[in-house]
Amino acid sequence: MRRGDWMKWMVMLLGLIPATVLGVAVEKLPRFSGIDLQGKYFESSRVETPVTVLFFTGTGCPVVRQSIPKLKEIYGKYKGDQVTFLLINTSAEDSLQTIEKEMRELRVSPVRVLVDDKQALTLGFGVDRTAEVIAIDNRESRLIYRGAIDDQLTEGGQKPKATEHYLKTALEEFFAGKPVTLARTQTHGCRITFEGGKKVSYAREVVPILQQKCLHCHSEGNIGPFQMSSHAKVKNKARMIEETIMNRQMPPWHADNQRGHYKNDMSLSIVQTQNLLTWIQQGSTKDEGEDPLVAVHAREAELNKQEWISGTPDMVVSLPERQTIPATGLLDYRHFTLKSKFTNDVWLSGITVRPGNRLVVHHIIVRAKFEGVGDDGSGKGKFMVGWAPGARIAKYPENTGRFLGKDAEFDVEIHYTTCGTEQTDLSQIGFYLRPSPPEREIIVAASYGLDFVIAPNDEDSRTFTTLPVKQETVIHTLSPHMHLRGSWMKYEALYPNGKRELLLSVPRFDFNWQTDYQLEEPKTLPAGSWLLVTGGFDNSKKNAHNPDPNKRVTWGDQSFDEMFIGFLEVVVNKTPKQPRTAAVTQP
Repeated sequence: MRRGDWMKWMVMLLGLIPATVLGVAVEKLPRFSGIDLQGKYFESSRVETPVTVLFFTGTGCPVVRQSIPKLKEIYGKYKGDQVTFLLINTSAEDSLQTIEKEMRELRVSPVRVLVDDKQALTLGFGVDRTAEVIAIDNRESRLIYRGAIDDQLTEGGQKPKATEHYLKTALEEFFAGKPVTLARTQTHGCRITFEGGKKVSYAREVVPILQQKCLHCHSEGNIGPFQMSSHAKVKNKARMIEETIMNRQMPPWHADNQRGHYKNDMSLSIVQTQNLLTWIQQGSTKDEGEDPLVAVHAREAELNKQEWISGTPDMVVSLPERQTIPATGLLDYRHFTLKSKFTNDVWLSGITVRPGNRLVVHHIIVRAKFEGVGDDGSGKGKFMVGWAPGARIAKYPENTGRFLGKDAEFDVEIHYTTCGTEQTDLSQIGFYLRPSPPEREIIVAASYGLDFVIAPNDEDSRTFTTLPVKQETVIHTLSPHMHLRGSWMKYEALYPNGKRELLLSVPRFDFNWQTDYQLEEPKTLPAGSWLLVTGGFDNSKKNAHNPDPNKRVTWGDQSFDEMFIGFLEVVVNKTPKQPRTAAVTQP
C-alpha cells in the first residue's frame, strides 16, 4: 500500500472511532457565549444560520497564520444566511492589543473574533491545539466536522498543496443533504497551555471554588434552584454546571473583565474556571475520606440564618405586612412605602438588607425621599441601597457617610421569584449611624435619558446620556439599570484634556440581576469632566425576555416599558452639609 493511501485509510478510520474516544461528546453540544474583540456579546442560542464554524487560534502560531486565508476562502462561499464563522482566541495570556494587532495583520474582518480569556470554550470543547475547526449543526446542536481545515499543514512542515479539503467537503456534503464522509481528522496546530492542574482534587480545589462563588445562592434556604450540599448533589449537576460556565450564565457576572476590574467580581478566575471544567471532564470524582462540602454547606446555611451579620442596626424598618408569593408564575415588582423612625437628620455609615425568605427574594432596591434630596430618574426618590444574593452589607468608605433627612420616606422595590411552593416573606432594612459627621459625603448620582424611542423588532436600538462633573468627584460604584429589553451598557469618562476612558462595559445586561460594580480602584474625575453612558435595547424576537417585539417602546415604570439609567455612587470632594438638627435621636 502506498504511503498516501495508508494515510487516507487512517484518516477514514479516525472518522469511525466513537466520538467519546476523541473527546467529542456524543450527546448534543452545549450552548456557549463569548465577548468579541469589540466588546460585543455573542450567544450561540441566537445564531440563525444552519451551521456555525469555530476556528481556534493563538497569536504567533504559524499553522494558524497560514490557515486563515483558507478559512476566509470558505467564508466567502458560505457567508450570509448559511454559516456563522467565529475565530476563538485560546491564549489566556494574550492582551486585547496583541490579539487585535495580529487579527489586523491577517485581515480576518468581518469574521468575528471571540476572546476566550479563561479558556472555558477551549476546554469545554476539548481543544488542545490551535488551528482546530469545529463545524456545528445549529438545528440539532450536533457535530458536523472536527479537525484540520485540510491536509496541507503540519507542525513544522507542509505539503506543496492540499489534496484533501476536509472542512470544505464536510460543508458541501452537509448542505447537499448527504452524510458527512469524514467527520473527524487530526489537528496539526500549536499546543495550547492551560493554567489549571492536570489532576484536579475535589477537596483541595473544587470545594473552595463552590464555597467562594456558588454557595451564597446554592445553599439551604437560598434562591439557587438546587443546593450544593454534597459531592453527590454537585456531581449530579456537573454537566449543567459545565454548560452554564461555557455560556457565561454562572456565576452571575456581566461586566467585561478584559476592560475593567472590580472589587465585588463574582466571576471565576482563569484557574478556577479551568479546574472546575477539568474536574467535570475527569468524571467529577471525590477524594478519599469525608466529603468537606457537607460541613462547608452547613456553615453557609447557618450564616444565612443570622439576623444581622454586622451587628444590630440603629434603625430597622420592615415591610408593612408579610407577603405571600405564589408557587409558580412570573411576578411583577412589588413596591412598598415605609417611614423612617429617625426624628432628626442623621449621617449613616452603612445600610444592610435582610431578606426574609432567600428562596424567593431575588433582589431589593431601597430609595428615599426627603426634603432637598431630589430624584434619581426613577420617580421614587434617591437610590440608597440594593441587595441581591451574595451581598452582605453596604458599608461606606472610611471617613465618608450618607445623609438621611428626618422626614425620609422609603420606596422598597422587591423582585420575587417563584420556587414551586407557596412562600411568605417579611424583609427588613437596617441602618447604621455614624457617631459624627463625615469628612466627605457619599451620594448616588444618576445619568438618565427620557427621550429614547425603541422601534418594533429593532435588535440594537441605541441611546446615550451624559452627566457633567462640576466639582472633583471620586466614583466608587457603577450600577446600570434598564428593563426587559436592555441589552448592553457602558460608562466612559470624558476628561477636560480630551482623554476618554472606559470605566465599565456590560456587553450583556440581564434585567434579572441588578448588579452593582464596585471599581477596584476608585476613579477621580476632575471638575469639567463628563460622564458618557451609552447602551442598547434588543426589541427583537431573539430576546427571550422581550414581552412584545412588535411594540414601540418608550420610557415607563413598568418592566414592559423601558428605562435607561446609569447610577453611580460617588464621593464629592467638598465639606458635607450639616444636619438640620444638631442631635441624633435613636428610634
